[in-house]
Amino acid sequence: MVLPKFRLEKTGAPFWFRTLTPVITLLITFILTSGLILWGKANPFQAYYYFLIDPLSNRVSFLEVLVKSTPLILTGIAVTVAFVSGYYNIGAEGQLYAGALAAAWLGTRLEAVPMPLAMLIMLAGGFLAGVLWALVPALLRVYFRVDEVVTTLLTNSIILFIVSAILNGPWRDPLSGWPQSPEIAESARLPQLVPRSRLHFGFVIAVLTVFIVWFVLTRTSFGLKLRAVGLGKEGARFAGIPVERTMLAAALISGGIAGIAGYVEVAGIQYHLISALSPGYGYTGIIIATMGGLNALAVGASALFFGLVDTGAQTVSRALGVPVYLGEVTQATMLLVILGMFLLQQYRIRRVR
Repeated sequence: MVLPKFRLEKTGAPFWFRTLTPVITLLITFILTSGLILWGKANPFQAYYYFLIDPLSNRVSFLEVLVKSTPLILTGIAVTVAFVSGYYNIGAEGQLYAGALAAAWLGTRLEAVPMPLAMLIMLAGGFLAGVLWALVPALLRVYFRVDEVVTTLLTNSIILFIVSAILNGPWRDPLSGWPQSPEIAESARLPQLVPRSRLHFGFVIAVLTVFIVWFVLTRTSFGLKLRAVGLGKEGARFAGIPVERTMLAAALISGGIAGIAGYVEVAGIQYHLISALSPGYGYTGIIIATMGGLNALAVGASALFFGLVDTGAQTVSRALGVPVYLGEVTQATMLLVILGMFLLQQYRIRRVR
C-alpha cells in the first residue's frame, strides 16, 4: 500500500482557513494550556468559562473588562501604526511612561483650568511626550540605519530609571515617604462614564483613536504610503514615496499614541504617577497588534479580548484557586499560536499523489 505524500506550497491558504483562524487559535491555545490547568487541580472547561464567559455576566466585571482594555487598545494601536510602515517599535512601554510623566507634571498645574481645556492640555502633553521619547530611535533608524528593535527596547529601561529617580527624589511624598508624584488637580481628572465604577472617559478616547487610525490607514493617501513602505521600501521609493519621512512620521505618531495611554492611566485611574503604573501594557500591545493582523478595528477587538482574559484570570483564580499568572501564560501561548497560524496562512498543503 502506497501512502499518500503531501507538500507545502508557498501560496495563499484557503479562504475557510483564514476565516476560521481565530477559532482554531482559541482551540489550540485551550489544548496547550489545559495541561497546566489540570496540573493546578482545576477543570479546564470551568477555567475557560471563568476566563471568557463569567466576566461578561455581571455589570461590575464587564465594566472592569473595559477599564483594563483601555490602555491595551491604545498601545495596540500605537504598535500597529509603526508596524504597518515596517518600523518595529518595541518602545511603546517607555513612550507610555513618558506620556504619564508629562501628564503627572501638567496635572498639578491645572487647578484653575476648566475640565475640558485641562483634558485637551493633558492629552496634547501626553502625546507630545510620547513623540519626543520616540524621536531619537526613529532618527537613528531612518537616517543611520540603526536597528530600532534594539534602540526602542533600550529606551524603555532609560525612562523607567528616570521615573524612578524622580519619584524617589523630588516627588517623594514628604509625609509617608512613598515614591509617587503629587495628586493631579480635580479638573485634570478624566470624568467617570458610569457612576460607582472605574470606567472613565479614557475608554472613549481609545475607541476614537481606533476609528481615526483605521480611517487614516484605509481611506487616506498617507495611510496608503504607510502600507506601501511597510510592504517594500524599494518599491515605495520607486513609486515616488518619501520612505524616510513616511517611516519617521509613523514612528512619531506611534510614540504619541502610546504617550496618550500613559496620560489616560494617570488621569483616569491613578491620579498620580507610580513606578508600577504599567504591568507591561506596551509589550502586550505588540501581541495585540499581531493578533489583530495590523488592522485597527481587529486590534481594538483583540485588546478587548485581552482585557477579558486579564479580568478572567483574576476571576478563575478566586473561583478555582489556580494561580493568577495563568492569564499571562495563556496570553503568551496565544501569541505563539497566532504567529504559527499567520505563517500557515502563507502556505497551502497539497497532495502529491
